[in-house]
Amino acid sequence: MSRVKKFFENAILLTLTALLMRGVGLAFNVWLSNKVGAEALGLFSLISGVYGFALTLATSGIALAVTRMVAEALGHDDHSLVRASMKRCLTYAAFFGLLAFLLLFSFAEAIGIHWLKDARTVRPLKIMSLTLPLIALCSAMNGYFTAVRRVAKNAASQIAEQAVKIAVTVTFITTLLPDGIENACIALVLGGAVSEVLSFIVMTVMYLADKKRHIKVKHSGKSCDGVTKKLLGIALPVAFSTYARSGLLTLEHTLIPIGLKKHGANHERALATYGVLGSMAMPVILFPTALISSFSSMTIPEISDCIARGHKNRIKYIASRIWQFSLLFSIGVSGILICFSGELGRVLYSNEEAATYIRMLAPLIPIMYLDTTTDALLKGLGEQLYSMNINIIDAALSVLLVWLLVPVWGIYGYIFVIIAMEVLNFGMSATRMLNVSGMKPKIFSWVVKPMCCIVASAFLSKKFFDGFNMTNIPWLSLTLHIVFATLLYILFISLTRTVDDEDFEWLKGIFKKRPES
Repeated sequence: MSRVKKFFENAILLTLTALLMRGVGLAFNVWLSNKVGAEALGLFSLISGVYGFALTLATSGIALAVTRMVAEALGHDDHSLVRASMKRCLTYAAFFGLLAFLLLFSFAEAIGIHWLKDARTVRPLKIMSLTLPLIALCSAMNGYFTAVRRVAKNAASQIAEQAVKIAVTVTFITTLLPDGIENACIALVLGGAVSEVLSFIVMTVMYLADKKRHIKVKHSGKSCDGVTKKLLGIALPVAFSTYARSGLLTLEHTLIPIGLKKHGANHERALATYGVLGSMAMPVILFPTALISSFSSMTIPEISDCIARGHKNRIKYIASRIWQFSLLFSIGVSGILICFSGELGRVLYSNEEAATYIRMLAPLIPIMYLDTTTDALLKGLGEQLYSMNINIIDAALSVLLVWLLVPVWGIYGYIFVIIAMEVLNFGMSATRMLNVSGMKPKIFSWVVKPMCCIVASAFLSKKFFDGFNMTNIPWLSLTLHIVFATLLYILFISLTRTVDDEDFEWLKGIFKKRPES
């Protein structure tokens, strides 16, 4: 099997898995918002901000370190180095996972009462802390499966984890726990905790079996003494940078409800507004990133391997293709969400406020999605420290602007912060990536043409279906609009040669079966 074909098959598998999980997750989120309300989702978002920092400490850059080290070792066909790398990486993950657990469990009460100023957050934080060592070890094993390009293992674990999480959460909310916002948050946390335990068991079994089958002990004669130094050299700069960024993000998310209260909202309304934006609008905006994130994660081992082999032109080619199709996809998604934001808000949540936030953030999608791919490319190129420094600057400025603007402009001040910081982050990341990779973007073909195609597609879809009376079946009307607009977009992309014959031949060649040599 060719390397490119293997790359795309793995990426497509990850994409289908992620789309399935995002789709189920979005449907679950809709059910949850109707069941427990926006205030409970806002409180859970507040808890998740603190948990996110603890999770950052637990993982401490291990996934990237494993992916790069194992990919480079395989690039040199050194299986003994793979084994040595994984032994050090799993020890590293266990240490930081246990450290994060002890800190969050010990300080949960102080954080909940004195920082978040809501005693209902204490018990969920303590339950969440129990999952941190398991997540850290799973992160290392996920990095391994990404590096060896056997992502079906990751996919199986993720699907099982999502299914268990939803089943346990629904059971607790509907039957086992009494009504109440705190109990709703505890149910969400317990669902996540049980699913993480299952994921760890499944991942461990698959990792041990895969290592026994594929990673043979081949003594290359090379010393493995530098493994720990290399691990720390990759993981710790990322970890320290991520600590800073995650800490700032936690502070930012804590300041949002405080700023909303200063703007005039009471505590319940502040949490509800925060919940509508963070737990209703943002999942819709981020749902299609499943496609982008999957392909992006696969570029890290691919580019690391190219660096080990000295294939500079291939790096430029991969970067060019990733940017081209990321823009093609994200511009289409952005146009559809802008055009049908009102319908999405009403059909999914029966909430006009959610529709407004979707409409305001949808134009940002091409920048958000392309920034995701650019960060992955930078990490594959060994520029992870630069990437994290940009993210720290982004987070620091976000905290400052949230503190200044949300008390004055309310939630719209926070939306302005999101937009401004995404543009700044992408601008700095893209500049660096273009300089390092040598790739040159084609603005007219990659940006202007897709924008014209999606505008025409959405306009014609609206005009065509608005002539039918489907007000009694809003979900069907919305589905038909989006499907028709998507088909028109694909047609116009082809007719305008936005994707030309060379691109089609390249795509066909990826999956064309080659004769055995």
